[in-house]
Amino acid sequence: MGKHLQIVAGLPRIKTLLMVFNFIFWISGIIILAIGIWMDASLHQYILRDPEFKNNASNLLIWTGSLILVISSLGCCSTVKRQPVLLYVYAAVLAIVFVLELGACISIFAYRSKFIGSVDEGLTRGAMYYYNDPQVSSEWDLIQERVKCCGNFTASDWQYPAEGVRIPSSCCIQTGSTTEEKCHEMYTQGCYLKVIEFLKEIIEVAAIGKTFFPLVGVILSCCLASVINKTKYEPMAKGFNPLE
Repeated sequence: MGKHLQIVAGLPRIKTLLMVFNFIFWISGIIILAIGIWMDASLHQYILRDPEFKNNASNLLIWTGSLILVISSLGCCSTVKRQPVLLYVYAAVLAIVFVLELGACISIFAYRSKFIGSVDEGLTRGAMYYYNDPQVSSEWDLIQERVKCCGNFTASDWQYPAEGVRIPSSCCIQTGSTTEEKCHEMYTQGCYLKVIEFLKEIIEVAAIGKTFFPLVGVILSCCLASVINKTKYEPMAKGFNPLE
């Protein structure tokens, strides 16, 4: 009986841990979905110039984020209802998600060189059309101001116009001048390295961490289902059910 009471006492703890996992899993789904929408709405237009890669990358994140939101919501319901069958199904779904995310992670690292090349191509082409397309100009200014960079590799990338060298005001740190002579303080690092560093950090850390995270849910779900079964069926031989 003492061992049985210990099992019953551990039930709320496992349930709480699984609820915390579901909440974190749900938040991660929102973040992934937001990144996918951001890539599809703005980033791919000027950086990810490869159509195939652009569509695959943004769509993968959008679908993954949406799927995680649905699965985590179902996980919360399964945890609250404390039905072992539902918990085992949830664990199986999380295991499938783990396999899919592991494959996606491998694909990301396999296509990393192609991704880096598409960033270079997009930035170079965007710099060439900066003075002819107001929308490209606006997006380039936004990138340079937020990432704190200038040009693709250096500020000399802005030497395309025939009328001479003109440095965009978004390259300047403190002044709004559009001429190189008056822009004494400007960002010295090119946007290519900055963008690559930023995106690689997000992709690598998020991919590795997020891929193995569902395994935590698999373990907690199976543990909770097992504890519920023990507390539910072991006492039946003695004529009572502590969960009732």
